[in-house]
Amino acid sequence: MHRALFVHFSIIIGQDTSRGLAQKTILCYDKHKRGDHVKISMQIDGAYEETEILIRSPKLTPEIEQLIAALHLLERKITVTNGGETAVLDAAAIIYAESVDRKTFVYTQSACHETKLRLYELEELLEPCGFLRISKSCIVQVKMIRSLRTELDRRLRLTLETGEQIIVSRQYADALKQHLGVK
Repeated sequence: MHRALFVHFSIIIGQDTSRGLAQKTILCYDKHKRGDHVKISMQIDGAYEETEILIRSPKLTPEIEQLIAALHLLERKITVTNGGETAVLDAAAIIYAESVDRKTFVYTQSACHETKLRLYELEELLEPCGFLRISKSCIVQVKMIRSLRTELDRRLRLTLETGEQIIVSRQYADALKQHLGVK
């Protein structure tokens, strides 16, 4: 699975308090690979009209894809109903979603909600956030996968961070393995 980056120290390069400008560089080291690091620079300036995130890298890596998915999760919300009450749910709270009897259900850590969105609409909305289709009737947030086990019929059994287990159909098993970097 993906490794997390660990921040070990930060260096403040410059600060101009008269303009409200602060520039900071943070070096993040992956403790599993010596010498690998990610440099994160921030410039906070009241003169900027909007927030911009710029990623510079020699190549697109799984870690960068994971970072982009996490950024997309911050801005996505969906409308759900539960017990007659309508609520707005952050996409980050969704563990998986499934379609049953022409209804779409969204599962979080604490509840099951229904949404008026079709599963394919939900998939289109959440795919940039790190969600992947695992069967004709289910999508899952990849970072919520704790482990997987191959079944006899080439299907996969996923164990989620909640301890719940769901099945990946044969049709989607290879794509999930490839996405996770599993052979």
